[in-house]
Amino acid sequence: MLSYTGGFVLLAALLHASWNAMLHGNDDRLLSMTWMSIAIAAVSTFVVLFTPWPADAAWPYIVASGLVHIVYNVTLVRSYRRNDLAQAYPIARGSSPLLVTLGAALFAHEAIGPLHILGIAMISGGIIAIALEGGRVSLAGALAALMTGVTIAVYTVIDGIGVRLSGGQALAYTAWMFLFYWLMPVLFIATRGLAPLWTPVRTAPMAVGSSLVGGLVSIAAYGIVIWALQSGAMGAVSALRETSVVFAVLIGRMFLREAVSGKRWLACVIVAAGAVCLGV
Repeated sequence: MLSYTGGFVLLAALLHASWNAMLHGNDDRLLSMTWMSIAIAAVSTFVVLFTPWPADAAWPYIVASGLVHIVYNVTLVRSYRRNDLAQAYPIARGSSPLLVTLGAALFAHEAIGPLHILGIAMISGGIIAIALEGGRVSLAGALAALMTGVTIAVYTVIDGIGVRLSGGQALAYTAWMFLFYWLMPVLFIATRGLAPLWTPVRTAPMAVGSSLVGGLVSIAAYGIVIWALQSGAMGAVSALRETSVVFAVLIGRMFLREAVSGKRWLACVIVAAGAVCLGV
């Protein structure tokens, strides 16, 4: 990847870890995810009014990615109910780069060099080591986080192909895909009712506000990734983005008071070294 592209993807990694920390830090994570989704969908509704129409070939991918993202949101919330941020986040993010690399090879016929393969392996291995260090992850928790990783890989490959078919309209592609986030409040109201969604605006405005900010951070983070997927190898972009796990460990330690051992710090160094391999 070109250096400036890699720099932007690292910024996306920091943004991604930040909004995940915001989500994990809220007691009612489904409610928080729903308000994040409202912010994302509202911004996207505005953006589509002022951007060109994506090429026709991209629309099946826009629809597919939008629906997969909703599944991802639900599995992510479920994963965070079972694990600490420093456990669930690394499993989910660490499993995806290898799956993305495989999917890109199968469906987009992408080839990747030996050094990049080493970088992806180091990042994935280091990330999973972060999650498994200490052996405190339950089977149910690990499966929930792994399912999240699978959905990440699926939507990344879909978006990697779709944005390349959009006629150079990465912003429009991203906005139309994120319009599907209007489904999250629909699902929330269908399962819990309108009052549990609206009442916190009055009773817990700070929590709702942090969720809205998290949504804005999220759309910026993934918008950068979709832009990078236009020209960068999907596996490399995915792996570099998943260095966000290092940021998540730091955020978990500094703001959520989660313990970080020496072994976990070593795994973070391995992840950083893998990122260097991808930048060569």
